Amino acid sequence: MSAAEPGAPRVPHVLDNPARAALTGPHAHFAERRGRVLRYPVDVTPWLALPDAPDADDWADIAGLSGPGTEVPLLGFSGSVPDGWEITFHIDGVQLVDEGMDVAPDPEAVVLGPADVPEMLDLVERTRPGPFLPRTVELGTYLGIRREGALVAMAGERLHPPGWTEISAVCTDPSARGEGLATRLIRAVGHGIRERGETPFLHTGAGNATAIRLYESLGFRLRRTTAFLAARAPEHLTETRPVPVP
Repeated sequence: MSAAEPGAPRVPHVLDNPARAALTGPHAHFAERRGRVLRYPVDVTPWLALPDAPDADDWADIAGLSGPGTEVPLLGFSGSVPDGWEITFHIDGVQLVDEGMDVAPDPEAVVLGPADVPEMLDLVERTRPGPFLPRTVELGTYLGIRREGALVAMAGERLHPPGWTEISAVCTDPSARGEGLATRLIRAVGHGIRERGETPFLHTGAGNATAIRLYESLGFRLRRTTAFLAARAPEHLTETRPVPVP
């Protein structure tokens, strides 16, 4: 039976589990492992990579890797969590992929590196684009725009599954909004990704209508819905039947 025929089994896509694809591929040098569970270092990014169908041993390894009683980010996970795990955060999200963005380098954009991290963290604190940690800059190229020496906008690369790169940390200081800086930086970061022969993709909250409109206007399309959640591991794990995520 061919994949195109009705009833054919669905072929998994590399973006179905992008953190795992990245940590077993181009980002393997970041991977911390326990059993089948992978994660990035906690000062790089919160993404944790579960197997596609985690079992009781995997959940025990998640708790062992993070620590019993610890809040564990399960970004992009849409399965079931075992009874005894407390859901502490849940928001619907979307994953969008580039289908024709007009990419171009930006003459005002500068490459940001470790020396710029304090300013990058300060901009993230003011704008809240999502998780950005002291070593996130190591994941890929980050570009910024300065005005009178101050960093007022940035965007960069996060997850790196084979053939794809995620655009992330898109943010603009309130003092510089309305100038199209985010659009320019997305196109500039996308240009670098395309130059490597890869395709940009990104994630955002399903309720972030403003961001979704911007991304769609640039040439992104919705690929799938997802979820961003966190759960607290029990102090003492027992092998119990998983229950659906609310």
